[in-house]
Amino acid sequence: MATKKIKTPTKSDIITKYTDYCLMNGSSPATVYKFAKDNGFEEADFYAFFSSFEMLEHQYFTEMFTYTLEMLEQSPNYVAYDGTQKLSAFYFTFFELSTANRSFIMYLMGDGNSRMRNLLKLKELRNVFTDYAAEVLEKPLNVDNERADKAQSKALKEGAWLQFLSIFKFWMDDVSPSFEKTDIFIEKSVKASSDLVYNTPLQSLFDLGKFIWKEKFTA
Repeated sequence: MATKKIKTPTKSDIITKYTDYCLMNGSSPATVYKFAKDNGFEEADFYAFFSSFEMLEHQYFTEMFTYTLEMLEQSPNYVAYDGTQKLSAFYFTFFELSTANRSFIMYLMGDGNSRMRNLLKLKELRNVFTDYAAEVLEKPLNVDNERADKAQSKALKEGAWLQFLSIFKFWMDDVSPSFEKTDIFIEKSVKASSDLVYNTPLQSLFDLGKFIWKEKFTA
């Protein structure tokens, strides 16, 4: 029997009901039609925001991105941060939010047989994140050549995305209390990348490498 009709759901309402269903049942709903009827809204209400369950899952991460920035922008200190500090604050906030939603994220990324399919779920996030990284990170070199300047910008944002993926993977594998080792990894990773791009001392790179070695090979 269908649930009594409720008011037109918001995007957040639909995402919440979808995450609850997946976590309670271990799989996606059979059809959008049944999912909508069981939750008391029309199928068209779903399609007002998402073309499919797959696209909802992709946009789940962009919604996390948007909420992370909203939280950061509420801080009076954030606007005064330099690019590296902003990126670091983003990581800490995003992964704090991820921890609060860990069960669903692990469900989404839990297909061990299809690594490429899992990465495709981050495609929309990649687009907004790399735009953000390009906006906040200062270019290390002043160059007059337009082609070289574009190459520098691309290297910065693509490097930031690879860094994000490394943190994401570390967080997924982290078994420390309160995921405290992820916090350490973020701190060391950001410092090492900042030093490599802007200062190039080797000590922070050595510290990061030592930390990774300890966690992966001596734990």
